Amino acid sequence: MSRVLRRAAVLIAFATVAAGAFLGAYLLRFGGPPAAVHREAMWALAACAVAIKLVVFSWRRLDRGLSRPIGFHDLLAIAAATTWSTLGLTFADAVLLPGVNAPRGVLLIDWGTTLLAFGLLRAAPRAVRDWRRRLRREQGRRVLIVGANDEGEALLRSLSLDRRHAYRAVGFVDPDPSHRGQRIGGVSVVGAPEEIPWLAASLGVEEVLVTGSLPGRVVRRVMADAEPIGVPVRVLPTHAQLLGGTVSVGPRDVSIEDLLRRDPVRIDGAAIAHQIAGKTVLVTGSSGSIGSEICRQLLKHGPARLVALDRAETAQFFLEQELQRVGGDSVEVVLGDTTDPARIDAVFAEHQPDVVFHAAAYKHVPLMERHPGEAVKNIVAATANVADAAERHGAESFVMVSTDKAVRPTSVMGACKQLAERYVQAKSVGSACRYVTVRFGNVLDSAGSVIPIFRQQILAGGPVTVTHPEINRYFMMIPEAAQLVIQAGAMGRGGEVFVLDMGEPVRILDLARDMIRLSGLVEGEDIEIRITGLRPGEKLYEELYHESERHKPTAHEKILAADAQPEPLVTVLNSINRLSLAVDRSDGDVLAELDVIVPRFDSGLMSRAA
Repeated sequence: MSRVLRRAAVLIAFATVAAGAFLGAYLLRFGGPPAAVHREAMWALAACAVAIKLVVFSWRRLDRGLSRPIGFHDLLAIAAATTWSTLGLTFADAVLLPGVNAPRGVLLIDWGTTLLAFGLLRAAPRAVRDWRRRLRREQGRRVLIVGANDEGEALLRSLSLDRRHAYRAVGFVDPDPSHRGQRIGGVSVVGAPEEIPWLAASLGVEEVLVTGSLPGRVVRRVMADAEPIGVPVRVLPTHAQLLGGTVSVGPRDVSIEDLLRRDPVRIDGAAIAHQIAGKTVLVTGSSGSIGSEICRQLLKHGPARLVALDRAETAQFFLEQELQRVGGDSVEVVLGDTTDPARIDAVFAEHQPDVVFHAAAYKHVPLMERHPGEAVKNIVAATANVADAAERHGAESFVMVSTDKAVRPTSVMGACKQLAERYVQAKSVGSACRYVTVRFGNVLDSAGSVIPIFRQQILAGGPVTVTHPEINRYFMMIPEAAQLVIQAGAMGRGGEVFVLDMGEPVRILDLARDMIRLSGLVEGEDIEIRITGLRPGEKLYEELYHESERHKPTAHEKILAADAQPEPLVTVLNSINRLSLAVDRSDGDVLAELDVIVPRFDSGLMSRAA
């Protein structure tokens, strides 16, 4: 059908509905056909009503997009057009047709019948399509949707529009018991996630679809309940992932990130903007997992200039391409080594940063055990270099990214991080620069995380190596960690050690088993898990606080403060100087000094000597 013919058909349909609504109003007003004395007025006003409604509804563009699903805003538009039509018809009856004088009840009833008739006209195509889809999907794959929320409703709509796959939603499940019995899009909330085995059997469920907003603990529970009964589980991407364009719209297989996902982070945008917007911000370690994500997050808050510093040339090259697509000329990618005080001083002198995020540091525990001198230079001395330059060049704030390995350290890396923390705290006393430390555990899929190692081992056919059956770690997503580091930096007044809420620790053996299962393999048949024993410097479990620290809540529910008194700066400086001299002698001297300087650290020198 040509465009002209289609438009003519729409106008004829609108005219028919408009006339029917008006004549129906007369029939309702008089309880049947009106008396002969009213018929002349009825036909005269009917013609006028059709003309006015066609003009008004066309003016409001309600004659277009009839195939589009009708929504609440469409109903409001129809109500507004109906009201304008009634006002126009009232004016025509009183001024243009003074001899007609229609009963006022007819005009009021016509408003209601017009609204109803045009609403049904707009809803009819959707109703026909839904009826056809229901007929087509009666034999579709029966699915349960986990998450009776906005994303669950969006998933239900996407299933109804999906022409490639035939899905039939037979129910919602949700961890909130108050949702039970509610209906979403005509589908009932039939239970909670822990009832999935029984629901799957009673409803004939062939697949479980999980909305992207649910926390990892719910996804883990769903996976654990669905696996024994052989029902596959798939996940819908979150709204943030869809808006970011990083994923496809359809359901996908469950990933390890889904199992560890936590509730979304609440960010105080005003506080961050006050610290970042219009200022020069320097990020060290910008090519690392955390440093690069901090750069990405900072660009959302409008810095005047973002200076990204790292010594990794290739990684910096690609980071520059990425950041400049977003930040343009406001991004300055700089090559430099934080262990080189002259180079750091030159960078500060050239760019005069207002805010500094120090994320540069070595992170691999076993390597640092074998190279303690390099750990001291890259972690302790580098932190001192950047912290000193920040104060010397008038920076407003300095935020150091630290690790839970600094608490009661058993590794060289953890001992060096603790000493760096102590130096930053000591610098805060009496300084115009606000020195803040942010401490947290492992970030998922970072360069130092166990996740990429497990992926490589699974691709190679195994074995998947775990150092101890009871070893556990805290995990959080890289974007979440970066957001909270920036938030903590905005909250700090100087001297605080902020600790991010890491949730519950995850047993690494369970993590390995989850990754094997998500890869479609069976432990013990397709691939082996091998226990290798704790590595040098490795702890069985991590802690977030020193025993002398008391943790206090802050204004942010996911950021706590470790209440600890800073040491005198001269004391910490003396320790760093002794370590620096030991670096020039031997690794054994470095370990001996760390044994003395860092409380509770035991380098194992006696066992090494034996």
